Amino acid sequence: MSGQEGPFKIVILGEGRVGKTSLLRQFVSRTFSDQEASTQSAAYLDKILLLRGTQVQLSLWDTAGQERFHSLAPIYYRNADGALLVYDITDLESFRRVAKWVEELQVMGTTCVLAIVGNKSDLQSQAKVPKADAETYARSINARHSTASAKLGFGVDEAFGALAEDVLASRARAPGQTQTSSRRTRGALVVAEDDAAQPSRQKSGCCGGG
Repeated sequence: MSGQEGPFKIVILGEGRVGKTSLLRQFVSRTFSDQEASTQSAAYLDKILLLRGTQVQLSLWDTAGQERFHSLAPIYYRNADGALLVYDITDLESFRRVAKWVEELQVMGTTCVLAIVGNKSDLQSQAKVPKADAETYARSINARHSTASAKLGFGVDEAFGALAEDVLASRARAPGQTQTSSRRTRGALVVAEDDAAQPSRQKSGCCGGG
């Protein structure tokens, strides 16, 4: 084992009810509930991955997607190392709104590795989002795209693991740089930095439904 990296801050963004919390719980604890409550503000869980001989610590922030919480979201995803942008493959509007979250990251001025995941792949017969369109958009913002099922666990580890690998690779290509310094890497969004303060983290063992 070559060492330990992190913690890397990963934020999970998307509209309410796309299954952000369900993806997170499936990834961290291999659990799923059809009665998951909606996330209120934000909470986080930790996860350590072994990637290519390196222990990588992830601090995973689950953010509320409801409109009334949007003004609070930037407080939590400032200085993120990576963002997992989630949409529901059965809800076209949830996919269209992914661009809004990308714009908010730009406004915050965070250098952030991006990945997009279409949740609820177990409902493929009800899909409303053409996969080709999602992949085209992902390429346009230099992000990965994948699909997953939080309910069945399909593609969940792969989505989080690939994002973590991209974050780790980003750091390796730019040794000595901070997460907010200017750099362009695969899946990265580079814009101007601002001076807003980040609140201290408060660990929660319970996140809402997102």
